[in-house]
Amino acid sequence: MPHDPVLIEETNRWFLKAKDDLKTAEITLKEEPPLLSTSVFHSQQAVEKAFKGFLVWHQVPFRKTHNLEEIGEQVISVEPELKYLIDETVYLTIYAWKYRYPDDIFEPDKHETKEALNVAKKAFEVIISHLPREVKPL
Repeated sequence: MPHDPVLIEETNRWFLKAKDDLKTAEITLKEEPPLLSTSVFHSQQAVEKAFKGFLVWHQVPFRKTHNLEEIGEQVISVEPELKYLIDETVYLTIYAWKYRYPDDIFEPDKHETKEALNVAKKAFEVIISHLPREVKPL
């Protein structure tokens, strides 16, 4: 039976946004000088949107939050085997707000930023591997 085209479209939009965030995280890391705080923010955003896209596909409602642990618990309720992935990504939650405001005097270092991007890329790939072909971004 074919999947609902409206659900496919809505899910695809989340994953396309997640892909945009991954690309932005990569580009800002490569800048000279690198925009480290911007890169970690977009790494967190990519994971958040991938998790939310997964939930949209499974028609699991979620509230507006940047908390990857909260969103991740909902992912686990659908796919318990993804607990390891949630455990690996939950620390990225802090990047939704840390380093985002002018009064933040510290920046992440380049190693931390690269690690955040690698974790985000892995999370994105793992999540889409658990979805049908129709909703995987090109």
